[in-house]
Amino acid sequence: MSTQPSVLGGVLVRLVRAEWGRLYDSVCPVVVRERFRAVPLALAAVGLTALLHFVHGRSWGYGFVQDIGVVRADDPLWLALLRTPLSLFVPALDLPVWGGLLQILVVFGIAEISLGRRRTLAVAYVATLAGTLYARVGVALGPDVLFGLPASDGRVVDTGPSAAVVGLAVFVGWRYRAYVTAAAVVAAMVVELLLKENLAGKEHVAAIAAVLVVCGVSQWRQRRSAVWTDAPVGPSGAPPIQS
Repeated sequence: MSTQPSVLGGVLVRLVRAEWGRLYDSVCPVVVRERFRAVPLALAAVGLTALLHFVHGRSWGYGFVQDIGVVRADDPLWLALLRTPLSLFVPALDLPVWGGLLQILVVFGIAEISLGRRRTLAVAYVATLAGTLYARVGVALGPDVLFGLPASDGRVVDTGPSAAVVGLAVFVGWRYRAYVTAAAVVAAMVVELLLKENLAGKEHVAAIAAVLVVCGVSQWRQRRSAVWTDAPVGPSGAPPIQS
């Protein structure tokens, strides 16, 4: 009887190690060694989000933030594309900002260390842009078409870091073979969509779809590169992670 808990504990440790071991080995030594110096991008994103939230909530700054970072599907395309990068850091005023700031710090921080700053920004932008463009296409299709949206959604403010956070979580999970975690994020977004069926939920799913395409393209390129160089290829199609 006394050996059963230890056996179960050993199995749990192996499962956790298999799921998060590669990511842990990549991220934790850097955090221990450099602490907050390891995540300047994540800290800048948190600071910018907090600043824009503060300014947006003031009468003297509301119009300014609306002009530089608020996107709606009804906006002209050129204006939406111009505002999209900054819209990532404009959280909704009717939602608690502290939870969003914590998500940015954790997810952007892990991605910054494990993927690098350029790839982190690229994936975050792709996820955000996918949600923004989906809203425009969905409104154009109309509510009677599959994946279409009602015209009223064209006037909904479409900002915030959530699509980027979701997209980065899925990409990091794929890159470091934490497939259960990535699948859990996808499942959570699908459940959110089924329960709420609002624009934000649909955009989260669109962001995930775009990131999964990026994962597929990346895997194809890595497999092709491995064929040409005769490099060993990991289970995800990527060469063994060197961290």
